[in-house]
Amino acid sequence: MVEFAGIIVLGIFAQWLAWRYKVPAILPLILIGLGVGPISTLYTEDGLKLIEPIFDIKTGHGLFPGQSLFYFVSLSIGIILFEGGLTLKKKEIEGVGASIVRLITMGSAVTFVGAGLAAHYIMNLNWDISFLFAGLIIVTGPTVIAPILQNIPLNRNVATVLKWEGILIDPIGALVAVLVFEFIVSSHGGLEMT
Repeated sequence: MVEFAGIIVLGIFAQWLAWRYKVPAILPLILIGLGVGPISTLYTEDGLKLIEPIFDIKTGHGLFPGQSLFYFVSLSIGIILFEGGLTLKKKEIEGVGASIVRLITMGSAVTFVGAGLAAHYIMNLNWDISFLFAGLIIVTGPTVIAPILQNIPLNRNVATVLKWEGILIDPIGALVAVLVFEFIVSSHGGLEMT
């Protein structure tokens, strides 16, 4: 329970830092998350993370037992997408609808192919993992775009295109990532890749 309260306090602190220094909220959230997560293993005595998301019975350390983290993340994503969908107004896309459609369709395809090739040739990943990575990074996401739009004054049309693309591309990216993952699992005859 202390860890859960710590996450809430750190989240509020990150939001305050973003407001105070006029930076997108995602930046302090990521930095604080890294600081209490993977990076904290470097400076804790026992090598454990300060905040561990998955409960470990041996150490008694962690937040979510079993599959609870998966359910919590799924619920959170649903709430974020629902809230983002409520902010979309059909009248906003007059004159920019075609740009949104092109950005979602062609942009997704170019990102998927380009990121897959880059991951394979630059990072020397195998083709399966390269295109799984590419499927995951198709998503720009409203949690990243919305704070940027709040902090940077943009032309109304540009802001509208970015807002709609950020919300509408989430399900596409998730679907592509799941399809690629299922292709990998089925082509290798099981779950030994996971």
